[in-house]
Amino acid sequence: MRVLLIGANGYLGRFVADRLLADPAVQLTALGRGDDADVRFDLASGSPGALTRFLDAVHPGVVINCAGATRGGARDLTRHNTVAVATVCEALRRSGCGARLVQIGCGAEYGPSQPGSSTAEDAVPRPGGPYGVSKLAATELVLGSGLDAVVLRVFSPAGPGTPAGSPLGRLAEAMRRAMQSGDGELKLGGLGVQRDFIDVRDVARAVHAASLSAAQGVINIGSGRAVRLRDAAAMLARVAGYGGALHELDGPPGPLRATIGHPRSESDHAAPVAYPYPDGCGSWQQADVRTARDRLGWRPRINLEESLADIWMEAACRI
Repeated sequence: MRVLLIGANGYLGRFVADRLLADPAVQLTALGRGDDADVRFDLASGSPGALTRFLDAVHPGVVINCAGATRGGARDLTRHNTVAVATVCEALRRSGCGARLVQIGCGAEYGPSQPGSSTAEDAVPRPGGPYGVSKLAATELVLGSGLDAVVLRVFSPAGPGTPAGSPLGRLAEAMRRAMQSGDGELKLGGLGVQRDFIDVRDVARAVHAASLSAAQGVINIGSGRAVRLRDAAAMLARVAGYGGALHELDGPPGPLRATIGHPRSESDHAAPVAYPYPDGCGSWQQADVRTARDRLGWRPRINLEESLADIWMEAACRI
Protein backbone atom coordinates (compact mmCIF):
# COMPACT_ATOMS: atom_id res chain seq x y z
CA MET A 1 0.00 0.00 0.00
CA ARG A 2 1.40 3.37 -0.99
CA VAL A 3 0.74 6.10 1.58
CA LEU A 4 1.24 9.81 1.05
CA LEU A 5 1.94 11.49 4.40
CA ILE A 6 1.52 15.25 4.56
CA GLY A 7 3.25 16.96 7.47
CA ALA A 8 5.68 14.15 8.25
CA ASN A 9 8.05 16.51 10.11
CA GLY A 10 5.47 17.87 12.53
CA TYR A 11 4.93 16.78 16.11
CA LEU A 12 2.33 14.12 15.23
CA GLY A 13 3.63 13.47 11.73
CA ARG A 14 7.03 12.23 12.89
CA PHE A 15 5.47 9.46 14.97
CA VAL A 16 2.97 8.58 12.27
CA ALA A 17 5.87 8.24 9.83
CA ASP A 18 7.75 5.96 12.24
CA ARG A 19 4.67 3.80 12.68
CA LEU A 20 4.07 3.50 8.94
CA LEU A 21 7.72 2.76 8.18
CA ALA A 22 7.54 -0.15 10.62
CA ASP A 23 4.81 -1.73 8.47
CA PRO A 24 6.50 -3.70 5.65
CA ALA A 25 3.32 -3.47 3.59
CA VAL A 26 3.53 0.34 3.43
CA GLN A 27 5.43 2.36 0.83
CA LEU A 28 5.68 5.83 2.32
CA THR A 29 6.07 9.12 0.48
CA ALA A 30 6.38 12.31 2.55
CA LEU A 31 5.10 15.62 1.25
CA GLY A 32 5.85 18.88 3.04
CA ARG A 33 7.50 22.28 3.07
CA GLY A 34 10.88 21.16 4.42
CA ASP A 35 13.97 20.19 2.47
CA ASP A 36 13.89 16.66 3.88
CA ALA A 37 10.43 15.89 2.45
CA ASP A 38 10.34 13.50 -0.51
CA VAL A 39 8.32 16.15 -2.32
CA ARG A 40 8.28 19.83 -1.40
CA PHE A 41 4.82 21.35 -1.51
CA ASP A 42 3.13 24.07 0.54
CA LEU A 43 -0.54 23.26 0.97
CA ALA A 44 -1.35 26.78 2.12
CA SER A 45 -0.16 28.35 -1.14
CA GLY A 46 0.02 25.48 -3.64
CA SER A 47 -2.75 24.94 -6.17
CA PRO A 48 -5.09 21.93 -6.23
CA GLY A 49 -4.06 21.35 -9.84
CA ALA A 50 -0.39 20.95 -8.96
CA LEU A 51 -1.23 18.54 -6.15
CA THR A 52 -3.55 16.59 -8.45
CA ARG A 53 -0.74 16.04 -10.94
CA PHE A 54 1.44 14.69 -8.16
CA LEU A 55 -1.32 12.38 -6.90
CA ASP A 56 -1.84 11.01 -10.39
CA ALA A 57 1.89 10.35 -10.72
CA VAL A 58 2.34 8.68 -7.32
CA HIS A 59 -1.11 7.07 -7.16
CA PRO A 60 -1.34 6.58 -3.36
CA GLY A 61 -3.98 4.37 -1.84
CA VAL A 62 -4.13 6.51 1.32
CA VAL A 63 -3.41 10.18 1.98
CA ILE A 64 -2.79 11.15 5.61
CA ASN A 65 -2.83 14.84 6.47
CA CYS A 66 -0.95 15.67 9.69
CA ALA A 67 -0.08 19.19 8.56
CA GLY A 68 -1.43 22.31 10.20
CA ALA A 69 -0.73 25.17 12.58
CA THR A 70 -1.55 25.41 16.28
CA ARG A 71 -0.45 29.01 16.80
CA GLY A 72 -0.90 32.32 15.09
CA GLY A 73 -3.67 34.73 14.23
CA ALA A 74 -6.98 33.79 12.67
CA ARG A 75 -5.69 34.48 9.16
CA ASP A 76 -2.68 32.18 9.47
CA LEU A 77 -4.70 29.45 11.19
CA THR A 78 -7.30 29.60 8.45
CA ARG A 79 -4.65 29.42 5.75
CA HIS A 80 -2.78 26.46 7.21
CA ASN A 81 -5.68 24.52 8.74
CA THR A 82 -8.64 25.23 6.46
CA VAL A 83 -7.45 26.43 3.04
CA ALA A 84 -4.79 23.71 3.02
CA VAL A 85 -7.40 21.01 3.62
CA ALA A 86 -9.61 22.48 0.91
CA THR A 87 -6.63 22.06 -1.45
CA VAL A 88 -6.21 18.41 -0.45
CA CYS A 89 -9.91 17.62 -0.89
CA GLU A 90 -10.13 19.33 -4.28
CA ALA A 91 -6.98 17.62 -5.52
CA LEU A 92 -8.29 14.20 -4.44
CA ARG A 93 -11.62 14.87 -6.16
CA ARG A 94 -9.81 15.75 -9.40
CA SER A 95 -7.34 12.88 -9.20
CA GLY A 96 -7.92 9.42 -10.57
CA CYS A 97 -6.04 7.77 -7.70
CA GLY A 98 -9.16 7.16 -5.60
CA ALA A 99 -7.14 7.50 -2.38
CA ARG A 100 -8.67 7.32 1.07
CA LEU A 101 -8.12 10.45 3.20
CA VAL A 102 -7.21 10.35 6.89
CA GLN A 103 -7.47 13.88 8.26
CA ILE A 104 -6.10 14.82 11.70
CA GLY A 105 -8.61 16.95 13.56
CA CYS A 106 -8.54 18.02 17.20
CA GLY A 107 -10.59 18.03 20.35
CA ALA A 108 -10.62 21.84 20.30
CA GLU A 109 -13.27 21.58 17.59
CA TYR A 110 -15.80 20.70 20.29
CA GLY A 111 -15.07 23.67 22.53
CA PRO A 112 -15.96 23.70 26.25
CA SER A 113 -17.69 20.66 27.75
CA GLN A 114 -19.78 20.12 30.84
CA PRO A 115 -17.48 19.09 33.72
CA GLY A 116 -17.77 15.37 34.37
CA SER A 117 -19.07 14.58 30.88
CA SER A 118 -17.48 12.63 28.04
CA THR A 119 -17.72 14.19 24.60
CA ALA A 120 -18.92 11.83 21.88
CA GLU A 121 -18.69 12.38 18.14
CA ASP A 122 -22.34 13.43 17.88
CA ALA A 123 -21.82 16.42 20.19
CA VAL A 124 -22.54 19.77 18.58
CA PRO A 125 -19.14 21.49 18.07
CA ARG A 126 -18.84 24.95 19.61
CA PRO A 127 -15.14 25.84 19.33
CA GLY A 128 -14.08 28.61 21.69
CA GLY A 129 -11.18 30.07 19.70
CA PRO A 130 -9.79 30.60 16.20
CA TYR A 131 -7.73 27.40 16.26
CA GLY A 132 -10.76 25.21 16.95
CA VAL A 133 -12.80 27.14 14.39
CA SER A 134 -10.17 26.63 11.68
CA LYS A 135 -9.94 22.89 12.42
CA LEU A 136 -13.72 22.47 12.53
CA ALA A 137 -14.01 24.18 9.15
CA ALA A 138 -11.46 21.70 7.79
CA THR A 139 -13.45 18.78 9.21
CA GLU A 140 -16.62 20.05 7.57
CA LEU A 141 -14.81 20.33 4.24
CA VAL A 142 -13.64 16.72 4.53
CA LEU A 143 -17.07 15.41 5.57
CA GLY A 144 -18.76 17.27 2.72
CA SER A 145 -16.20 16.29 0.08
CA GLY A 146 -17.77 13.01 -0.96
CA LEU A 147 -14.39 11.32 -0.52
CA ASP A 148 -13.63 8.08 1.28
CA ALA A 149 -12.47 9.92 4.38
CA VAL A 150 -12.19 9.80 8.14
CA VAL A 151 -11.36 12.59 10.59
CA LEU A 152 -9.55 11.65 13.80
CA ARG A 153 -10.27 14.23 16.48
CA VAL A 154 -7.16 14.03 18.63
CA PHE A 155 -7.53 15.45 22.13
CA SER A 156 -4.41 16.62 24.05
CA PRO A 157 -1.31 14.84 22.70
CA ALA A 158 1.61 14.23 25.07
CA GLY A 159 4.85 12.28 25.18
CA PRO A 160 8.26 12.55 23.52
CA GLY A 161 8.71 15.58 21.31
CA THR A 162 6.04 17.58 23.15
CA PRO A 163 6.51 21.20 22.01
CA ALA A 164 8.18 23.43 24.58
CA GLY A 165 5.37 25.96 24.19
CA SER A 166 2.62 23.49 25.14
CA PRO A 167 1.30 23.42 28.74
CA LEU A 168 3.11 20.16 29.59
CA GLY A 169 6.23 21.35 27.78
CA ARG A 170 6.27 24.62 29.72
CA LEU A 171 5.67 22.74 32.95
CA ALA A 172 8.67 20.48 32.32
CA GLU A 173 10.83 23.46 31.40
CA ALA A 174 9.88 25.35 34.56
CA MET A 175 10.69 22.29 36.67
CA ARG A 176 14.00 21.86 34.87
CA ARG A 177 14.95 25.47 35.64
CA ALA A 178 13.91 25.06 39.28
CA MET A 179 16.03 21.93 39.71
CA GLN A 180 18.98 23.47 37.90
CA SER A 181 18.96 26.55 40.13
CA GLY A 182 18.15 24.64 43.32
CA ASP A 183 14.79 26.36 43.90
CA GLY A 184 12.83 24.64 46.65
CA GLU A 185 9.49 26.05 45.55
CA LEU A 186 7.76 26.38 42.21
CA LYS A 187 4.81 28.72 41.77
CA LEU A 188 2.46 27.66 39.00
CA GLY A 189 -0.70 29.06 37.53
CA GLY A 190 -3.51 27.63 35.43
CA LEU A 191 -3.40 24.15 36.99
CA GLY A 192 -7.15 23.84 37.50
CA VAL A 193 -8.02 22.85 33.93
CA GLN A 194 -8.67 19.19 33.14
CA ARG A 195 -7.70 17.68 29.81
CA ASP A 196 -7.75 14.28 28.14
CA PHE A 197 -4.07 13.55 27.48
CA ILE A 198 -3.20 10.92 24.88
CA ASP A 199 0.31 9.73 24.09
CA VAL A 200 1.52 10.70 20.63
CA ARG A 201 2.58 7.10 19.93
CA ASP A 202 -0.97 5.94 20.62
CA VAL A 203 -2.15 8.62 18.19
CA ALA A 204 0.19 7.18 15.55
CA ARG A 205 -1.29 3.72 16.13
CA ALA A 206 -4.77 5.16 15.64
CA VAL A 207 -3.76 6.85 12.38
CA HIS A 208 -2.28 3.59 11.12
CA ALA A 209 -5.45 1.71 12.06
CA ALA A 210 -7.64 4.34 10.38
CA SER A 211 -5.64 4.12 7.17
CA LEU A 212 -6.34 0.38 6.99
CA SER A 213 -9.99 0.57 7.99
CA ALA A 214 -13.15 1.45 6.08
CA ALA A 215 -14.40 3.76 8.84
CA GLN A 216 -15.72 7.15 7.78
CA GLY A 217 -16.88 10.28 9.55
CA VAL A 218 -15.42 11.57 12.83
CA ILE A 219 -13.66 9.40 15.42
CA ASN A 220 -12.35 10.68 18.77
CA ILE A 221 -8.80 9.75 19.79
CA GLY A 222 -8.11 10.24 23.48
CA SER A 223 -7.50 8.37 26.70
CA GLY A 224 -11.11 8.66 27.82
CA ARG A 225 -10.02 10.19 31.12
CA ALA A 226 -9.66 13.84 32.07
CA VAL A 227 -6.65 14.70 34.24
CA ARG A 228 -6.28 17.93 36.17
CA LEU A 229 -3.12 19.78 35.20
CA ARG A 230 -2.12 20.08 38.87
CA ASP A 231 -2.18 16.28 39.11
CA ALA A 232 -0.02 16.07 35.99
CA ALA A 233 2.37 18.55 37.63
CA ALA A 234 2.60 16.41 40.79
CA MET A 235 3.15 13.32 38.65
CA LEU A 236 5.90 15.08 36.70
CA ALA A 237 7.57 16.11 39.99
CA ARG A 238 7.62 12.47 41.08
CA VAL A 239 9.04 11.35 37.76
CA ALA A 240 11.67 14.09 37.82
CA GLY A 241 12.60 13.59 41.44
CA TYR A 242 11.80 17.22 42.22
CA GLY A 243 11.63 17.52 46.01
CA GLY A 244 10.31 21.07 46.20
CA ALA A 245 6.81 22.38 46.79
CA LEU A 246 4.38 23.20 43.98
CA HIS A 247 2.30 26.27 44.84
CA GLU A 248 -0.73 27.19 42.76
CA LEU A 249 -1.14 30.86 42.03
CA ASP A 250 -4.83 30.56 41.22
CA GLY A 251 -5.81 27.37 43.01
CA PRO A 252 -7.14 26.51 46.47
CA PRO A 253 -5.17 27.80 49.49
CA GLY A 254 -2.04 25.99 50.58
CA PRO A 255 0.78 24.30 48.72
CA LEU A 256 0.50 21.31 46.45
CA ARG A 257 3.61 19.30 47.24
CA ALA A 258 5.33 16.61 45.32
CA THR A 259 5.15 13.29 47.11
CA ILE A 260 8.91 13.11 47.62
CA GLY A 261 11.28 15.56 49.24
CA HIS A 262 10.77 18.95 50.88
CA PRO A 263 11.54 22.58 50.05
CA ARG A 264 15.13 23.63 50.66
CA SER A 265 13.99 26.57 52.72
CA GLU A 266 11.05 28.91 53.13
CA SER A 267 13.04 31.68 51.45
CA ASP A 268 13.56 29.77 48.20
CA HIS A 269 10.93 31.19 45.88
CA ALA A 270 10.88 30.68 42.14
CA ALA A 271 9.41 33.36 39.92
CA PRO A 272 5.70 32.89 39.22
CA VAL A 273 4.99 30.96 36.03
CA ALA A 274 1.61 31.10 34.28
CA TYR A 275 0.28 28.16 32.31
CA PRO A 276 -2.76 29.23 30.32
CA TYR A 277 -4.46 26.58 28.21
CA PRO A 278 -5.39 28.67 25.15
CA ASP A 279 -7.40 26.03 23.26
CA GLY A 280 -10.80 27.56 23.89
CA CYS A 281 -12.04 24.44 25.67
CA GLY A 282 -12.70 25.89 29.11
CA SER A 283 -12.00 23.98 32.30
CA TRP A 284 -12.87 20.44 31.22
CA GLN A 285 -12.47 18.08 28.29
CA GLN A 286 -12.78 14.32 28.18
CA ALA A 287 -13.25 12.16 25.10
CA ASP A 288 -15.72 9.36 24.62
CA VAL A 289 -13.48 6.88 22.78
CA ARG A 290 -15.91 4.00 22.26
CA THR A 291 -16.14 4.65 18.52
CA ALA A 292 -12.37 4.24 18.11
CA ARG A 293 -12.57 0.95 19.98
CA ASP A 294 -15.52 -0.34 17.96
CA ARG A 295 -14.58 0.88 14.47
CA LEU A 296 -10.79 0.88 14.55
CA GLY A 297 -10.10 -1.82 17.12
CA TRP A 298 -7.95 0.78 18.90
CA ARG A 299 -7.37 1.43 22.57
CA PRO A 300 -4.77 3.66 24.24
CA ARG A 301 -1.83 1.71 25.67
CA ILE A 302 0.54 4.30 27.15
CA ASN A 303 -0.40 5.93 30.44
CA LEU A 304 0.23 9.56 31.31
CA GLU A 305 3.07 8.78 33.71
CA GLU A 306 5.05 7.16 30.90
CA SER A 307 4.30 10.10 28.62
CA LEU A 308 5.50 12.54 31.29
CA ALA A 309 8.63 10.48 31.89
CA ASP A 310 9.52 10.87 28.22
CA ILE A 311 8.79 14.58 28.32
CA TRP A 312 11.05 14.88 31.36
CA MET A 313 13.81 12.81 29.76
CA GLU A 314 14.06 15.40 26.99
CA ALA A 315 13.91 18.33 29.41
CA ALA A 316 16.52 16.77 31.70
CA CYS A 317 18.96 16.51 28.81
CA ARG A 318 19.11 20.31 28.92
CA ILE A 319 20.26 20.40 32.57
